[in-house]
Amino acid sequence: METFDLDSHLQGVYSVFPEAPHQPVIGITANYEGIDATLRDRYYKQVIAAGGTPVIIPPVADTDVIVNTLQHLDGLILTGGGDHNPLWMGEEPSPKLHHINRERDLAEFLLVRLAYNRQIPMLGICRGIQTLAIALGGKVEQDIRQGVKHSQDAEREEPTHSVQIVKDSTLFNIYNSEKIFVNSFHHQAVSVPGNKLRCIAKSTDGIIEAVESSEYKSILGVQWHPEWLEKDGLKIFQWLTAQAAEFYQAKQLHQRILILDTHCDTPMFFPQGICFDHRDSRILVDLHKMTDGHQDATTMVAYLPQPKLGETFSSKVDFDVAGPTQYADLIFDKIEAIVSKNSNYLSIARTPADLYSDKRKGRKSIMLGIENGLALGHDLANVKHFAQRGIVYITLCHNGDNDICDSARGCNTHNGVSSFGEKVIQEMNRLGIMVDLSHAGEKSFYDALEISKMPIVCSHSSSKALCDVPRNLTDDQMRALAARGGVAHTTLYHGFLRKEGEADIMDAIAHLEHAIDIMGIDHVGLGTDFDGDGGICGLADSSELINFTIQLLRRRYSEQDIAKIWGGNWLRVMAQVQAVR
Repeated sequence: METFDLDSHLQGVYSVFPEAPHQPVIGITANYEGIDATLRDRYYKQVIAAGGTPVIIPPVADTDVIVNTLQHLDGLILTGGGDHNPLWMGEEPSPKLHHINRERDLAEFLLVRLAYNRQIPMLGICRGIQTLAIALGGKVEQDIRQGVKHSQDAEREEPTHSVQIVKDSTLFNIYNSEKIFVNSFHHQAVSVPGNKLRCIAKSTDGIIEAVESSEYKSILGVQWHPEWLEKDGLKIFQWLTAQAAEFYQAKQLHQRILILDTHCDTPMFFPQGICFDHRDSRILVDLHKMTDGHQDATTMVAYLPQPKLGETFSSKVDFDVAGPTQYADLIFDKIEAIVSKNSNYLSIARTPADLYSDKRKGRKSIMLGIENGLALGHDLANVKHFAQRGIVYITLCHNGDNDICDSARGCNTHNGVSSFGEKVIQEMNRLGIMVDLSHAGEKSFYDALEISKMPIVCSHSSSKALCDVPRNLTDDQMRALAARGGVAHTTLYHGFLRKEGEADIMDAIAHLEHAIDIMGIDHVGLGTDFDGDGGICGLADSSELINFTIQLLRRRYSEQDIAKIWGGNWLRVMAQVQAVR
């Protein structure tokens, strides 16, 4: 019997702490009919049954409202309803087009794109799968040619046709079957999934019945209505809540630990006039993407191309400068200008303490580095000059021998580190600048390891055992580096992860775990090489870095170990090197 005593209903809440266990918050899009925002109760009841907390999202195309809504969501469901306006796909309406819903189209397309940027897990149902496809670059057929009846007369709870499921897919993992039976209420369907989605299920007449992310994101779309299919349908909602719970865990972890990328080449795009405070499609690292990926800091380098014999340095760069030293200074000037313009949200950090201070204050950090000791202009005094500018490391060389050492892609000019290079390393030790041996030849690597009195780093180098290219580190190099207290950070350049085929996030994980096996958890990390040709499927830019954390959580890495990988090891070395100051 109903008890009409409010205090008795609150007694259970008030007698425990916390008042409720955490549940992932799942946003559910509302339909729009006449003047009412509506939603079938089956959607939110299935979310509750799956262990989530449902929140209904009205069809509002106000981006401020959408962005603020997404900040509170761990997952998103795009529900069924009327047709989409085909003009969004660049098409004119078919005579068989049904009622379109102008209130929903733009609101939901914006919602999907912004949720996609933030890596929020998504489930699209019926119209929702079509919304996913259109918003993410695919297409929808306005009226399908049916060989199977796709708009059933039977009750909604009754399955009326089968779908064939791709084995290597989310749906197969959910149902452990290549064939399931579903209900069906539609006359439109996804015709072209686009690059960001892939087809994972079809009906016997070839109609696409399900899609998922082709980029290792938690995105699933189904053409049927699982909210009506009771326990069988519940399995899909349980998948979403599990992904949302995992996403929430990763977000919370990123709030507690520092997330540092030790190498990006974004200044290479400065000649194009990039906008760091925009979501600029020309670059892989900007304030929007760093925020979307819950990234705290990046080390932004002044990259100097190595001239070949007979070439001048000025012919290799886009700015009119007197030489390499002036070029590096110009890059740092431009970084400082970006930071000054965005000082409420961005800061230059020079020490580990600066990074942690910025995180507490809600600012992103840029650390400064030099990629290619050519920037010193063969003048030892410039080591002090750049130390005073706040750089944290110098990558001794790039793709070609310079006056400091031989490159992994060089001609063995010095048989390792030159006599000038030895002085440079000693001066870097004296002034608290980390020695970076990414790009260095193997003999240069071992020479520098012997010369340096401080631990050495490799800011963006992967494993030669897994991808045999000159730029990668052998297992013996890794062991020697770790023995001296150094760190080597896996990089995301596809050619250093695999020699054939397209590299992806799983390759990056494989390289990281190989490095852990060889060196131990205290000597690894991630240096993306974003904007220097780094970026792979699943880790395409800064907005996707939280996906790396999700993969680590799936492999049961502890919070302590994840903190080490995401910069803790690097900052230990930095603190040790900088202690001489």
